[in-house]
Amino acid sequence: MRFTLHGARLIDATTESESAITINDALIEAIGSDVVETTIDASDTIIMPGFIDLHTHGGGGFHLQTTHVEELHAYSRWVPATGVTSFLIGVVGVPDALPQEQLRTAVEAIERWQWGAEPLGIHLEGPYINVKRRGAHLPSWLRLPNEAELELILALTKGHLRLITLAPELPGATAIIRQLQEAGVVVSIGHTEANYEQTSAAIDLGVTYATHCFNAMRPLQHRDPGPLAAIMQASQVRGELIGDGVHVHPAMMDVLVKLLGAERTIIVTDALAGAGLADGVFEFAGQPAQVNGGAVRLADGTLTGSVLTMDQALRNVLQMTQVSLPQAVGMLTLNPAQSIKVAEHKGRLCRGYDADLLIFDKALALQAAICRGTLTFATDMWRERLQVLQEAQPLVYPRVLPQ
Repeated sequence: MRFTLHGARLIDATTESESAITINDALIEAIGSDVVETTIDASDTIIMPGFIDLHTHGGGGFHLQTTHVEELHAYSRWVPATGVTSFLIGVVGVPDALPQEQLRTAVEAIERWQWGAEPLGIHLEGPYINVKRRGAHLPSWLRLPNEAELELILALTKGHLRLITLAPELPGATAIIRQLQEAGVVVSIGHTEANYEQTSAAIDLGVTYATHCFNAMRPLQHRDPGPLAAIMQASQVRGELIGDGVHVHPAMMDVLVKLLGAERTIIVTDALAGAGLADGVFEFAGQPAQVNGGAVRLADGTLTGSVLTMDQALRNVLQMTQVSLPQAVGMLTLNPAQSIKVAEHKGRLCRGYDADLLIFDKALALQAAICRGTLTFATDMWRERLQVLQEAQPLVYPRVLPQ
């Protein structure tokens, strides 16, 4: 369907203007033109590109570590209500084996995806991580890097493996970093005991990403700078920040953004299935996790993933760091798009880009989400305002969450 939203404040990482935006089917047709027949008043709103979450394990009661394709598709339908219009399917380890079934399920979900937030590929977090910095990953999930095993992973994922988190200090890591580079997979340092020198060597090999900076890695110290100093000094490396104010203290969130720069910081949720739900108990890859006061902990007290949503992450970043709204938007849109090499069609409000749009009110409360030109979430007020879109493409949004 072809329609124009006019009167909004348009913001992405590079521009800010009062203008109109025209959508034609799945693409942005024009910025600044509202001559089409179907025009929708978007006055007093802010329109941004859809958020891209590169590190998530679920939300809304849905797990991404699953062998059920429909669960992944259900997550795709749920998550636009939090501002996410595309994401990577987070896969972790399984006991004493590779997560082959989970990877096959992720591939099938990607290839059969039709609407909702778009799964752009797979983020494999592990199994080649350091047991000393494993966090919530069980020791039985972990393995040493192995070239033949990686060939199996690459074959299973059929070109959909976009990002892999590994510890570069492990025996055999150098060889598989080279192997991943040749396969076009983005390599991230994370869950690592690497020192400054080992991290610098891994960056020289082609590591361009850092998983949840500060968390599950050696700390930044003045005589033992660890991985963070090497990451901050390398202009080609972008770093994740879990934007909940729990995994990283707000003061250190601000410090990280200052050291990396807004253009190299990627906000992620690292969310679990309990994100978007009330406090309670749920599972992370078979382990019971308790939500209390915005933090998620395993039975032994280990801090695990979050219950953060990306719309709240945007508000947190603006409150906890000294960045502008366009810079904050870039951390959730253009920066992740650039890091996994999809920035030629995602992450900006530009002619020819995918029509992934978010409509916020001036208080930054999400009012509607459009994924590839399809309305996938709307508040009651905006459902009425976008009635013309619903008549052309009925809104389907899961009102009942799984128990």
